[in-house]
Order: sequence, then C-alpha cells, then structure tokens
Amino acid sequence: MEQAARCQRDRLLIRLLSRLGCRISEALALKVKDVDFDRNTITILHLKRSIRLSCPVCKVQVGNRHQFCPGCGTIVSQTMKSQQERRRIRVLPLDEGTIGMLSAYITELGISDIMVPLFSLNRHRAWQIVRDCARRTGLPSLVNPETGRVRGISPHRLRDAFSVHAMKVDDSGDGLRLLQEHLGHVSFNTTARYRKIAGEEHRQWYNRLWIK
Repeated sequence: MEQAARCQRDRLLIRLLSRLGCRISEALALKVKDVDFDRNTITILHLKRSIRLSCPVCKVQVGNRHQFCPGCGTIVSQTMKSQQERRRIRVLPLDEGTIGMLSAYITELGISDIMVPLFSLNRHRAWQIVRDCARRTGLPSLVNPETGRVRGISPHRLRDAFSVHAMKVDDSGDGLRLLQEHLGHVSFNTTARYRKIAGEEHRQWYNRLWIK
C-alpha cells in the first residue's frame, strides 16, 4: 500500500497507521513537535470524550433508551448531559525506516513551525487515501470469520493488522500488556481479542488429532 501511494504524504500516513497501530484521529492530530528525532519516539495525544446522561432530579445515571429514571421514577425525556474529557498521552517508539520517512517529509515541506500538523487532512479524505491505495494494490475486502461481515480496507483495519502481527510475534503475558499500552486500550479485554484472532493453536491442535 505504501508503494501504491501517489505522494510522500499519503505514503507516510499509511506507514504510521500500519507501523504504529494508531487510530486515524490520533494520526491526523500529530504535529511536528510530537516527533523526537533524538530518541526516535512520537508522542500521541488521545482526547476521549464520553457523554453521561443523568436524571435532572436525583442525578442518577440513566441510559440512552430510558424513559423513566431508575432512581426516582421521573420522566427523563429531557436528561441532563455532561461531557467528560480524558486526556491520555502515549510515547511510542519508531523504527529507523519510519523516523527517516518523517525526517525527509518534514524537510521536503520546509516546515519550521513545530505546531504545524503533519497532515492537513480531514478524516474523510484520510479514509479515501487508504481505501484507494488498497484498491490499487488489488487487496480484497476482508471477511469476518465469525459474522461473515464484509469490510473494505480502512485505517482501522491497518490498526487491526498491526495488532495481529504483534500478537503473532509475541503472545506472552508481557507481550499482551505491552500491546495494550501501545494501543492505548483502557480495557485488557479489548487487547485480548487479538489473541483470539491471531492464535493458530486451535488449527494446529485440530490437525494433530488426525495425524497417525
């Protein structure tokens, strides 16, 4: 997909998504200041917003589909919304090839302001770039083996590919913990699902049943 990219910007975007396993929102928020060329690291800021609904009378938390408050029985069609923000920072290592691409990209653009975003792209355009590069390489759509759902190649599929690759290389307890930290997962269960996707032990076990 990198080779199918039509410019250095698109090539770098695909490289970061596949080598870092970051979210597309995180990649598009990167600025020049986030790259540390001395330590070969990149700092990712993930701003996560969550909406909490609460009863205007007793302040008990209610769900989106609740018509009545489970605490006081008040009709909660006009619920109070409070938005919470949680900032999480991850400092991720970069391989030599990727740090070289970043250096060449910044030098070519002549960027001097460290607050300038690396990619002047919106989310929709970034998705188009990934999709178009996948099509040019002839990559087929992906099929979920459990649900049968067919999906095209997207930025999040590159994040999934990174996670599965990492799990195949190291599926130990420490490997899972490091992957969870790298991906920025709050829940370990979210990371552990890649263990199921990447695991080939079931197939190997089944094949051994019929070896005579």
